[in-house]
Amino acid sequence: MKKIAVFASGGGTDFQSVIDANEREQFCEIAYLVASKPKIGAIDRAKRHGIEPLVYEKTAYADKAAFYRHVAQVLKESGVEYIVLAGWLLVVPEEFIKEFEDRIINIHPSLIPSFCGMGYYGLHVHEAAIAHGVKLSGATVHFVSAEVDGGAILMQRAVPVEPDDTPELLQQRVLKVEHEMLPACVKLLCEGKICKEGRIVRILK
Repeated sequence: MKKIAVFASGGGTDFQSVIDANEREQFCEIAYLVASKPKIGAIDRAKRHGIEPLVYEKTAYADKAAFYRHVAQVLKESGVEYIVLAGWLLVVPEEFIKEFEDRIINIHPSLIPSFCGMGYYGLHVHEAAIAHGVKLSGATVHFVSAEVDGGAILMQRAVPVEPDDTPELLQQRVLKVEHEMLPACVKLLCEGKICKEGRIVRILK
């Protein structure tokens, strides 16, 4: 069974969706939660499910690069094969990405290439979608590359933008799709059913 690590920066609802799906279907071992700061909801979720947290604390590391180096060493030594960014708000350095090339996926709350890249996170994404007047938004699971939100797309699902939407209402509908799509992609990845050739990703039957 493949080992994974999940990275999160907030309450961890995407993280929880992977936990719940895995408890039903047992498609991976969630070895670690990597948290970008202490005292976030994702850490509480990890502890409730017996998942070890690795937490970035500014006083414990010289800088973020040192933290990433430490995390890479721990994950490699423990046999983690895939990394899932589930609401991770720190930019992942290129050096770390190279250590796990084509083995890191991320979920983003828009239909990439719309409303993505630096500055597009959380409610900012949904505010931009509504301000732009788009009729469809959604969520994207993609491989992580050195370009923020620029990696090959694994899966997308659309969500309608309603005329009376607020960013909060749209976020909730997109989250519902995220919680279905992210565990499905993790399962496919761990079962060896993802074929990536450059920017083209195919799901094998």
